[in-house]
Amino acid sequence: MHIIRAAQAQRFEVPGVEFTALAAPSRGSADICTWLITVASGLRSPESHTLDQDEVFMVLSGAVQLGPDAETLGPGDAAVVPAGTPIQICNPGDEPARVYVAIRAGFDARAADGTSIGTPPWAK
Repeated sequence: MHIIRAAQAQRFEVPGVEFTALAAPSRGSADICTWLITVASGLRSPESHTLDQDEVFMVLSGAVQLGPDAETLGPGDAAVVPAGTPIQICNPGDEPARVYVAIRAGFDARAADGTSIGTPPWAK
């Protein structure tokens, strides 16, 4: 068993989003990756991306949209985003949003123009 303590979990940042790395192959999980994202209030990520695996978002607090015109998700809501569907994180609320994310390990991310991003460091 691998324990990932919140206080010791590795953190990564992109503008407006903090990723707290939880389960991943480097942390004892061969098949599943999970992380916690904290999305700044008012954030609209600059462009969408796609993944080659289904991704699950589970909202703990605040509000998020997975695209600029997508439905708003609030605490207790979950969304399954099928592989290949564009994702663009938005927080229409006045407070940061906290969201757990889960996906199969070894996924590949692609930028809106199709350029491979690979697997981000919080999922390795």
